[in-house]
Amino acid sequence: MTTDVVIVGAGGMGREMYGVIRLLNDLAADGPRWRVLGFVDDYPGGSTVELVHRLGVPFLGPTRWLADQPATTRVALGVGQPDLRRETAGTIARYGLPAATVVHPAAEIGPDCVVQEGLFAAGGARVTTNVVIGRHVHLNQNCTVGHDAVLGDFVSVNPLAAVSGYCRLADGVMVGAGAVVLPTLTVGRAATVGAGACVTKDVPAGVVVTGVPARPHRTGSAPRPVASDRGSSAGPGRAR
Repeated sequence: MTTDVVIVGAGGMGREMYGVIRLLNDLAADGPRWRVLGFVDDYPGGSTVELVHRLGVPFLGPTRWLADQPATTRVALGVGQPDLRRETAGTIARYGLPAATVVHPAAEIGPDCVVQEGLFAAGGARVTTNVVIGRHVHLNQNCTVGHDAVLGDFVSVNPLAAVSGYCRLADGVMVGAGAVVLPTLTVGRAATVGAGACVTKDVPAGVVVTGVPARPHRTGSAPRPVASDRGSSAGPGRAR
């Protein structure tokens, strides 16, 4: 059975998600699993739209394009920044379309894991066992999530990061590339663990930690992106 899907976000993350969907279709023994209708994005850049067209996929316009879609159409939320992903999910919720869960064939989700809607797991992502994963979580290439960890909604774990066993990542946490969160620790809501950091103690909500061992870098929300950055999931200097 083939299911229609629209990718929300034409930036790098959305286009990576398309690559995984295409691979899943290529490997499906009984025919394509997904029919990609195209990309929607409320804040596309010209170069971003050009890159979408180079994939041979239509750029459909802003997210209001979804309004006329039947309830069987799924949406794949390809927005890399957790706060923008949460905001985008709220924007498209009015259309009542279910979220697509996209897992690369080289990713592993272990036994007795609870996975809510909208997971994106890239190639090499590893989730061991008894892990709880919230809505619209992104697990990037070659990251690991240890046993009994809990990941809240809109969490992003970037490439080569390691979230150890029994960790708790609250909603909207970003774990940067190559970072390590040691066992049993809690990272508070909307906190950011910088690339390459090693977290050795709990991180409060909204705090950015960097370094080895990780120490607070600054507090408060990250600067809001300009319009041209928003749909692209990551403007210059922002996480993927």
